[in-house]
Amino acid sequence: MIERTHLHHTIQGALERNRVVALIGPRQCGKTTIARQFVPPTAVNYFDLEDPFSLARLDQPMSILQDLSGLVVIDEVQRRPDLFPVLRVLADRDPLPARFLILGSASPALLRQSSESLAGRITIISMSGFSLEEVGKEAQNEHWRRGGFPLSFLAPSEEESLEWRKDFARTFLERDIPQFGFNIPSTGLFRFWSLLAHYHGQIWNAAEAARTLEVSQSTARRYVDLLQDLFMVRQLQPWYANIGKRQVKSPKIYLRDTGLLHYLLGIRTEQELSLHPRSGASWEGYVIEETIKATVPDEVYFWATHSGAELDLLLIKNGRRIGVECKRVDAPRLTTSMKIALQDLQLDRLLVIYPGLHPYSLGVNVQAIPLAYLAESPTALFDR
Repeated sequence: MIERTHLHHTIQGALERNRVVALIGPRQCGKTTIARQFVPPTAVNYFDLEDPFSLARLDQPMSILQDLSGLVVIDEVQRRPDLFPVLRVLADRDPLPARFLILGSASPALLRQSSESLAGRITIISMSGFSLEEVGKEAQNEHWRRGGFPLSFLAPSEEESLEWRKDFARTFLERDIPQFGFNIPSTGLFRFWSLLAHYHGQIWNAAEAARTLEVSQSTARRYVDLLQDLFMVRQLQPWYANIGKRQVKSPKIYLRDTGLLHYLLGIRTEQELSLHPRSGASWEGYVIEETIKATVPDEVYFWATHSGAELDLLLIKNGRRIGVECKRVDAPRLTTSMKIALQDLQLDRLLVIYPGLHPYSLGVNVQAIPLAYLAESPTALFDR
């Protein structure tokens, strides 16, 4: 059992401040496990909407929910979007007898009812699989290889971990996608998902992808937006600066979980990962995801110019601009591209994250930081 102490405290604090808290993230990332630390699944206040008994209890939702007190948990809420107007009414009661923790496997954009019906009444907390901070720096390579989904990371063997990811992908395509009302052939979407794995870390070109798969550009865009809304893909948007240079204006594509990325790329072992041509891109995506998890920025972008200057990650938090470069080398050095990004983007600080052991300075406001720092003291990245 890996303790998720920080996440637990975040949820607890949100429940003390707000009437409704939504915990959203991909299927099988551990939402149910942590919700059961607040309300046991056998309690009358716990509803699992994949359980026929819970669904039957909510045939008349107002009647059953209005008499409950304390904390009420509703798991897989996207299966009953009609509950959101009911929750709005219940959350407006004064005095308030009950608060609600709702769990969903889709982004707020897809769960549009929550933002429209519960505006001003809801706090949304995003979660994913285990972070590097949660598993510890000693498990860094295993975490990168297997990804953060708990049942993949904790599997007894590499073979069982890979088999879990294979089953997850099949279930996701054949069951989860149709539950959201999308009539998309699973084989076609699997081909598209696999294509995105080869785009991992690259500029997204919908026209090129559409030609490869012989679909329309609008279909390609719809597929990638859907995978993003279901937390499988991150479209990292470009930052535009008024600097008089031609800048890249298309997003970069990353698969958010490296374990699923490696499955889709056919990578089965640690040796295959080290030798694979997409190994460097995989590590870059891993560092980007873990940095975002650790720092929880207000905004996140990448930056690139057509002349070759680029920055892997631009984090904006509390008004500060922090640049991040991911370098899978033993001893990164200050490059011309870093100097340009530092000046053109007016960065407060530039961090070069690498797989070494010791931090060291690369110049004024530029520091090389071991990836292990994301596990040891992630909040200090902005303060060092």
